[in-house]
Amino acid sequence: MTVRGTPRVTMYGRPGCHLCEQAAEVIARVCADLGEEWVEISVDDDPALREEYGEEVPVTLVDGRRHDFWRVDETRLREALTRTP
Repeated sequence: MTVRGTPRVTMYGRPGCHLCEQAAEVIARVCADLGEEWVEISVDDDPALREEYGEEVPVTLVDGRRHDFWRVDETRLREALTRTP
C-alpha cells in the first residue's frame, strides 16, 4: 500500500490472526476500489493498544471512529467510505 494522504481506514490487529487476515483482505479490496488509503497497526506493538483492543481484534476504524470488530462487512464498509468524512 502506498500512503498518499491520511488513511480513512485503520485496522488494529495482530500477526497470525486469521480474522485479521480476512479483514485486511476485505479492507484492501474496498479501499482499492474506492481509491482510499488504509493502515494496519499491530496491537502487540503497543501495550495501551493491546489493553484496549486485544480481545476484539481486528478492530476497524473509519475516519477515526470505531466501525467494526472481529469481522468486516464489505457492504457496510463501502457505505461508510462513500459518505463524506
